[in-house]
Amino acid sequence: MNSVNTKICRFAQHDVIFYEGDMADRVFEIVEGAVMLYKLLPDGRRQVVEMLGPQALFGIPAHGIYDCAAETLVPTVLRSLRRRDLEEQMDLQQHITRCLLSQMERLHDHAVLLGRKSATERVASFLFRFVANRGGVGCTGPGKGEVDEETVRLNMTRQEIADFLGLTIETVSRVFSDMKRRGVICIEKTDQIRINNVCGLCHLTGAH
Repeated sequence: MNSVNTKICRFAQHDVIFYEGDMADRVFEIVEGAVMLYKLLPDGRRQVVEMLGPQALFGIPAHGIYDCAAETLVPTVLRSLRRRDLEEQMDLQQHITRCLLSQMERLHDHAVLLGRKSATERVASFLFRFVANRGGVGCTGPGKGEVDEETVRLNMTRQEIADFLGLTIETVSRVFSDMKRRGVICIEKTDQIRINNVCGLCHLTGAH
């Protein structure tokens, strides 16, 4: 999104970028940081529908208003573009298509997670999002002699994780404690977890 009409915006942690129902006049791309998209039910309950990182696009609803709210998880830098300028930028349209197809795949996985997976499978699947190049088609596991562990940094609070997974915060904490007791993970800090057995975590996702 390197157009002359783009604008760089900087947000602090937990700043709201836009609310559900606001006029959707700009499209956003994450330069650095992380953003969560969420919807609020009439009784105040929140469902986090997506977590996005660098190079992801958001704020592209089918109609003229944003269909969800967007909030930063960490200090974040965004690049924004007026929606009406998209029609004049063929390279941007192709970039948007690629990003939307990728997001559609993740949303399909999330629908399965919310509709069919157990609490343990949901938390395991969430953690596995942060493990690069493992678990996909053709994954052969760790290399010979390699230690099968990974340290991941979480940008979300336990409540935000619960809202993303459709669980209570108590259930999320219970599952983390159970995984720690079983030796699958080690909680090094509130926002940092070491996965002691990546293959073991992969099996807990219910994908195999």
